[in-house]
Amino acid sequence: MLAVLAGSAYTCCMQYTIRGIPPALDDALRERARASGKSLNEAAVDALVEGTGLTVHGKRRRNLSDISGTWKADKAVEAALADQDTVDKDIWK
Repeated sequence: MLAVLAGSAYTCCMQYTIRGIPPALDDALRERARASGKSLNEAAVDALVEGTGLTVHGKRRRNLSDISGTWKADKAVEAALADQDTVDKDIWK
């Protein structure tokens, strides 16, 4: 019975040793861990889960190259955007 429980615990919490991590990947994983307040192990597992598409709420990504560089300057739009940058001093006293 103990052997069955030990085998089950082993496969539920599988451990891996991954060698040859490139420095850029190491830096990115460490920064992700630091920014999220997680351990390096947790950040690495999260990255593996995300990378394999196993996340429940995966990040939806889209290549925007089809619209990149297509902005056309328009004086009315520029004026409307500039108006949004002014502070209404009566409201913000």
